[in-house]
Amino acid sequence: MMAEQVSRPEEEKSTHPRLSRLLPASMLYWLVTAAFLAVLNLPKAKDYIGPDNDDVMRLVEVRDWLAGQGWFDLMQYRLGLDGGTLMHWSRFIDAPIGLLIKFFSLFMTMEAAENVAATLWPLITAGPLFLALGLAGLRFGGPRVIHISLGLGALFIFACGKFSPGAIDHHNVQLALAMVIAALLADRKGRARDHAGAGIAVALAVAIGAETVPFVAVACFCVAMRWLWQGKAFARGARAFGLSLALAITAAFFATVPPHAYAAVTCDNLSFGFYSLAAVGGAGLFGLTYVPAGVGIAGRVAASAVLGAILAAVAIVVAPQCLGSPLANLDPMLIELWLRQVSEARSIVGQFRTQAYTLGGFYAVGLLAIIVCILRICQGRQRDLHLLFLVLVGASWAISLVQLRGSFFVNVMSIPPLALLIADLQQRVRDNSRDIPATIGFALVTLGSVPAVWAVSGAVWDLGLNSVDITTVSSINAGEDGECDIAQSAEALRALPPGVVVSPSNSGAEILRFTRHRVLAAPYHRNQGGMLTELHIGMAKPREALAFIKGAGVTIIAFCKGDPSTSNLIELKNDGLYAALAKGEIPAYLTLVGEERAGLRLYRVNPDAPN
Repeated sequence: MMAEQVSRPEEEKSTHPRLSRLLPASMLYWLVTAAFLAVLNLPKAKDYIGPDNDDVMRLVEVRDWLAGQGWFDLMQYRLGLDGGTLMHWSRFIDAPIGLLIKFFSLFMTMEAAENVAATLWPLITAGPLFLALGLAGLRFGGPRVIHISLGLGALFIFACGKFSPGAIDHHNVQLALAMVIAALLADRKGRARDHAGAGIAVALAVAIGAETVPFVAVACFCVAMRWLWQGKAFARGARAFGLSLALAITAAFFATVPPHAYAAVTCDNLSFGFYSLAAVGGAGLFGLTYVPAGVGIAGRVAASAVLGAILAAVAIVVAPQCLGSPLANLDPMLIELWLRQVSEARSIVGQFRTQAYTLGGFYAVGLLAIIVCILRICQGRQRDLHLLFLVLVGASWAISLVQLRGSFFVNVMSIPPLALLIADLQQRVRDNSRDIPATIGFALVTLGSVPAVWAVSGAVWDLGLNSVDITTVSSINAGEDGECDIAQSAEALRALPPGVVVSPSNSGAEILRFTRHRVLAAPYHRNQGGMLTELHIGMAKPREALAFIKGAGVTIIAFCKGDPSTSNLIELKNDGLYAALAKGEIPAYLTLVGEERAGLRLYRVNPDAPN
């Protein structure tokens, strides 16, 4: 980042005032927000595990690990076709959740221990996020910005759902790590300690999930560009970042990748591809910092170009398949019938077509932050910090245009620069309470910095005031309407001999959770075979569907007419098996088991019967 002569906030000059103000404030906001989330969510909770499929599948994965499945064995043996499905998730998330469950199981039932762990874990992960937001606010404007940054953070956490009790997938950890990286890189003195921490956080982010790879790549680019511009003045920070990244990614690789897969390259998790790029990039940056100061910026540009060429060569030779989307090899049928229906995977165009009124909640705050950063840079006010956040917010905003899930990173990353603007406007109002434009600007910017305000405003505009309540914001990311309640049907499913279940993919993870059956479909891209088989069974004519059923060894069909995926298949193929079952036309090779419950009908397969 650009070097400049600016006045430092008072707390940047001394460690002790910073800690005395930052830590208590962050702790206070963390505990209060956690208490509010618990009070608002737990009394009305029907289930202590989050509504997202990933929350349920995470519990299944943790259970398997606690039951004796190997640390390096990420195979989900009860998912997909015979042999199972190799999951791409990291044990770095399984481990703390599993340890919490083991601890609480010492003095309560296993079910209760799971519920307590699932309640506490997302609230725990909010702590590092608050600390990072407070640190970023401190570095932008001192104590006056800390509380505004933390307040906006509390509103973000309250509304986004990723930190609510039961949210045990990895997205909350990813959001916290992203903010930690940004806050540590915002150290204007370029201290080795902060940048070493940022390098470790980058390595953890890559190890936990490939979704953050574009973001951390941009963060690494920011560090490299700052060294290129400042040279020796930033050598210690860049050196610490590069070395810690190389060492931490190496430790993460050997801690989570089994020896037989050391040479394997996958594009959706930490493998040799991402490891080699991160390790070479970190080690290369470490080496660049020893370029003699006398070579000047031209020499640093030349040295950086050499490292860039080496990284490009590594990417092309080691992992050329990862230069595109990790979902590039997804079957076209799955893209059309599954991926395009997943809300967080939608582009801005897809979201506009389905729920245009929600766009403000996903994109407006980030756009406002981008504009603010550009204006501050043009005004020469804390140019380095605003340039850093302009790049981080802008890159995340561009990613969110392609996949909606990126908007969560945009909204949280926008908080520090907007908090500074709010603090400045607030000070103007305090200095002159008759300054009407400043008062109006303060109110509008404050409201405009809260994603939930945009979400509710859009819903009111589209649906009307009477149709909007407190659940409007959270319902955007909740489960789809029409999904069957597997928990209510679990007893009937458990009464059947363990077998292979055909069900909508949205029900797959819950069936794994509540029963010992194997399911063909659950919404994970590595399970293409199982998901495609379920689609073919549902769309094939009843006589033809039997061949797919026999081939996959299916013993049970769990039919949920109201599930969006099932309804879609019925509409596409009105002469298919699902359409027939919806009409009450049951092939001879199926036998209805019991009565419909919670929208779910169970059929036992008799493959020897005529169809």
